[in-house]
Amino acid sequence: MPVFQLPNEILFPDPDFAEPDGLLAVGGDLSPERLIAAYQQGIFPWYSEGEPLLWWSPAPRLILIPKEFHLPKRLARTLRKKIFTITMDTDFCGVISSCAETRIRSGAGTWITDEMQNAYTRLHELGYAHSVECRQDGRLVGGLYGICLDRVFFGESMFAQVSDASKVALTALIAQCLQKDIQIIDCQMTTAHLLRFGAREVSGATFRQYLKKWAGDTSTQKKWRPVKRKGER
Repeated sequence: MPVFQLPNEILFPDPDFAEPDGLLAVGGDLSPERLIAAYQQGIFPWYSEGEPLLWWSPAPRLILIPKEFHLPKRLARTLRKKIFTITMDTDFCGVISSCAETRIRSGAGTWITDEMQNAYTRLHELGYAHSVECRQDGRLVGGLYGICLDRVFFGESMFAQVSDASKVALTALIAQCLQKDIQIIDCQMTTAHLLRFGAREVSGATFRQYLKKWAGDTSTQKKWRPVKRKGER
């Protein structure tokens, strides 16, 4: 199938036309309007420095339903020790830059270019993108970020500088989703790590049906605050 060149107008081809690896289109820009339109259709940008702007819609799609989240016993013990403090939307720039730096240091490379960081920080400022920060002794040691439209959270990336930090951030995200009635978390690509937490694959058609049902409202949101666990003040 051909890879589509995006026009200046904010239009995307049907995700059914994506290549087997999920590549759908090239070009366009990272304006808030185009990004929101893309996510509503299950499309997201993913490219490396020096490459053209590439848009993807992989199928099958990995999703995590908050009510189906599996909390491993070892992680539950870590939570009970309360060695981490969770904040939300207090250091979005720190989280997204740490996600990029952690991947670069590991030698994996990153799609979180300066251009991408600027674009998602703008979405955060507008109330669409959110971050979960995991701190130890006041220092940012883990976290994640993504976009929330209506009742769908589109996870983008996470990082950990100490053991379990990103996992603790994920449990805080789950609590937030349950409180806000967020129905699905889009994990994009399938990984064994996320499967262990209860994530599962759905077809591209099923995923887009979920988006039509739960991602229609593009109203901006207030800053998130952590959900307190029982016994916390």
